Amino acid sequence: MAKLGKKLKATYASFDAAKLYDLDEAVKIIKDNAKAKFDESIDIAMNLNVDVRQSDQIVRGAVSLPNGTGKTFRVAVFAKGPKAEEARKAGADLVGDEDLMQEVLNGNINFDRVVATPDMMGVVGRLGKVLGPKGMMPNPKLGTVTMDVAGAVKAVKGGQVQFRADAQGIVHAVVGKASFDVAKIAENVKAFVEAINKAKPAGVKGVYLKRVSLSSTQGPGVKLTLSSLA
Repeated sequence: MAKLGKKLKATYASFDAAKLYDLDEAVKIIKDNAKAKFDESIDIAMNLNVDVRQSDQIVRGAVSLPNGTGKTFRVAVFAKGPKAEEARKAGADLVGDEDLMQEVLNGNINFDRVVATPDMMGVVGRLGKVLGPKGMMPNPKLGTVTMDVAGAVKAVKGGQVQFRADAQGIVHAVVGKASFDVAKIAENVKAFVEAINKAKPAGVKGVYLKRVSLSSTQGPGVKLTLSSLA
């Protein structure tokens, strides 16, 4: 524990936790302090001026980051016939209909994301209590209920990030890995921020984006200047 304490102390000594840093400088600080024995993820946290209790202020969507996230997602697709074959050719890890539903009900959830054709939502709907709490229910707004199953699979495999503001109006997401160079992480961050800005609810009054910070899996948060995110 003493060793961990020294590491954290050294990390906090390397930057001013109260200061706002421009994006590139913040990324450099985070990369310099990401010294775990694994490739740490780079996480973004965005505090938004929204009240998610209001139905017209829910912030939710998906965005494909230009440089991916560095994570490989396993995709399950609920589809039949030609669409099932289309999904397989696109690289889906699991494809099925009632048989796949039964596998999930039996507790075999060997995937990270779910895509479904509209006609399969009657089947997928029976999995709401299983997939819902895991945030994996297909949704048209996320592009995961679609006839373009090949496009959806490729988007997920290519680094698509789903986002949703939590009860406190904060959006969390992975925007890369510590092994990415500064430019790639910064490009991903800007793409993610742009997607959040586009998802701004019409009912929001005043300043929408309040605070943004970046951190690595085992590192502290570094606050960003909003002007550097444009």
